[in-house]
This record gives sequence, C-alpha cells and structure tokens, in this order.
Amino acid sequence: MSGPGRRIGPHAGLERRSLVTIQVDGEPVAALEGETVAAALMGAGRRVFRDTARAAAPRGLYCGIGVCYDCLVIIGGQPNRRACMIPVTEGMQVRTQKAWGDEDMTRP
Repeated sequence: MSGPGRRIGPHAGLERRSLVTIQVDGEPVAALEGETVAAALMGAGRRVFRDTARAAAPRGLYCGIGVCYDCLVIIGGQPNRRACMIPVTEGMQVRTQKAWGDEDMTRP
C-alpha cells in the first residue's frame, strides 16, 4: 500500500487526520480521512486520472474546483465522477477512466 508519500509532513497548524484505505485500479492507496479522491491520488503520486475519448490523451487534476472536468474517474462503478469534489471513504473503489467510463470505445 502506498503511504502518505508526497504529502506535507507534520506541521504546526495542520490537524492530524486518520488514514483510510481506498482501492485504485485494484491497488490499495492510503488516503487521509476527509480529503478528496484527487488529493489522495496526487498524494500517492498518481498524476493521470483518465484518458480522453477521442485522442486517448492523459488528464488529471487541473482546476481542483469541479469546473474543468479533467479529473473524471469511476467511483463505485459510476463513471464521470469529479475526483476533486468527492471525499474519500474507507474501502472506496476508484478506477481510472477510459473514454466515457465504460467499455464502449466506439462512440463519436
């Protein structure tokens, strides 16, 4: 399981939160309770959250406030969820998204 890795260490003014474990593409990833899925992925060193439908171009966190839709992932089987807007929960299932988030890669 990846640990807190790329996170800011203990620091005055930062509260200490519990670690939870989420599953990302079948691998356990440590996350801080209450942070967003995007923050957990970035903290674990993951920069690519999805591939675009037409060019299969990699996308990840861009605006961080839910406006750009670049951070779309599949959460609990539901595609097109904005990783920057969804807080992690223990045992959450997250998958990186290909195209529209389903197996149909033939849509225009």
